[in-house]
Amino acid sequence: MILSPFEWTIAKRYMLPGKGEAFIALVAGISLVAVMLGVAALVIVMSVMNGFRAELFDKITGLNGHAIIQAYGGRLDDWRDVLKDVQRTPHVTHASPLIEQPLLASFNGRVEAILVRGNTKQDIDELKSKVLAGDMDRLSPGTDNVAIGSQLAQNLGARVGDTITVINPAGRATPFGTVPRQIAYTVAAIFEIGVYDYDQAFVVMPMQDAQTLLLSGDTIGMIEVTTDDPDRVDTILAPLTQKLAGKAIVSDWKKINASLFEALAVERVAMFVVLSIIVLVAVFNILSSLIMLVRAKTRDIAILRTMGATRRSLLKIFVTTGFLIGALGTVAGVALGFVFLYFRQPIVRGVELLTGQNLWDPSIRFLTELPSRPDPVEIVTICVLALVLSFVATLYPAFKAASTDPVQVLRYE
Repeated sequence: MILSPFEWTIAKRYMLPGKGEAFIALVAGISLVAVMLGVAALVIVMSVMNGFRAELFDKITGLNGHAIIQAYGGRLDDWRDVLKDVQRTPHVTHASPLIEQPLLASFNGRVEAILVRGNTKQDIDELKSKVLAGDMDRLSPGTDNVAIGSQLAQNLGARVGDTITVINPAGRATPFGTVPRQIAYTVAAIFEIGVYDYDQAFVVMPMQDAQTLLLSGDTIGMIEVTTDDPDRVDTILAPLTQKLAGKAIVSDWKKINASLFEALAVERVAMFVVLSIIVLVAVFNILSSLIMLVRAKTRDIAILRTMGATRRSLLKIFVTTGFLIGALGTVAGVALGFVFLYFRQPIVRGVELLTGQNLWDPSIRFLTELPSRPDPVEIVTICVLALVLSFVATLYPAFKAASTDPVQVLRYE
């Protein structure tokens, strides 16, 4: 498909609008814009879908690890021995005890459902990068200081330094019945994970304080585990699952969030197929513009044939003309897609301002911002798809031009 100087000169001539060919040039321009928009839509949507999955995975596993070992009955008495077994498991990079219990919190007459998390000092320190206000270093055992999520702080109307009351319905038994346990805690820090469900419920405190609140003694509810390969977490923890059978259950991130990530995978494939149809429709515009060009240049084609141009030369000329439209549209589409992704947050805010609608509600979307993570392999796949479809669209008009009979065309000239 290497063009000779003669073929390249003719191809460039046909790509530029000539006298009386403004309509053909308009159709070709529309074809280029259509390919550009189709490719840009694919790049934008697939990058946002990848970003959504990656950000969701990072935030979920960053807080809960790649797997959770949860004791039957909610209490793991010999948790120190189990923790040592977990830490000795090959490919396990981190394991730490964890207490997690749904309770209630109240402040100034407002009551919210919360999820109390008792963490080790190391896990609490990992939240320092998420702090919006306050100081996580103030969370020490026995100080009655806690850190709460940003959305929970907003719902309660609490700020750093305020005192909230955590209510444990399972209190101590008295002659008059069970009295709910109420303990006041000072808000030492407000953090934002970036996942709405976490930010509206989590109350983080030292593990010892959580044990005191829940009257659980020296027991914990679960152990969170992080591995060096999240995709192989089930295989890595398989020996541990057998060893803990009957005592505890091992749930990895795939099982815990199976419905969510499966839905994202299905939606990702569906969006790729649907948006690929846009590129296909754009390619039909290339086909129609080339057909019009061949019909308009029939006399020129016949003259070229009589001057010695081969069928192969004509085929290469018209394939190149149509393919370059698709190639230019593809390059422009990728560029437009990256520009949109770079300015995605201002664009979202601008559309919200114009329409008056909240396009990115964190309570629905889980994440507080529109994410993006372009995948080089997918970008290349999209480009190849657009170029292949553009090439295929040029074949029929090019073969039609190459099969032109100069005798029939010039008979009455």
